[in-house]
Amino acid sequence: MTKGRPPTPVEIKRKTGNPGKRKLPKPMELELLPMAERVPVPTRPLLKPGQRLWDDVWNAGIQWISPSTDMEILLMTCELVDERWNLRIKVMNSDDMGMARRLDSLSNQIVRNLSLMGFTPSDRTRLGVAEVRRASKIEELQRRQDER
Repeated sequence: MTKGRPPTPVEIKRKTGNPGKRKLPKPMELELLPMAERVPVPTRPLLKPGQRLWDDVWNAGIQWISPSTDMEILLMTCELVDERWNLRIKVMNSDDMGMARRLDSLSNQIVRNLSLMGFTPSDRTRLGVAEVRRASKIEELQRRQDER
């Protein structure tokens, strides 16, 4: 089953001049989601690896991760990280291919979930949140000068 390309967010369509010329919702028709003011406390207990991911995601994505709509997928992803961490130790001490396949499956699901939340370079660019680019020699020299 092929999934095709994911839908382009409305924000990106607006920035690129709506190349598909489809009708877009008016800005006043869109609901603004509240931004988190600080890292929320998870609603279920997490182990150390899951808690670290929870904190890292909120700290890095506080501008676009919504506490009203994104908490559950993030919490589930953190739980997957905890499960992966425990399973990884078992796989390293075992020849069980079923556990190894489960570890691969968990890893893939974690990446998919992080991607859904905008935590891969291509997804951040697609969401218009950030773009990773190499600093030019002049920018690097200016940064060094500013640090002095």
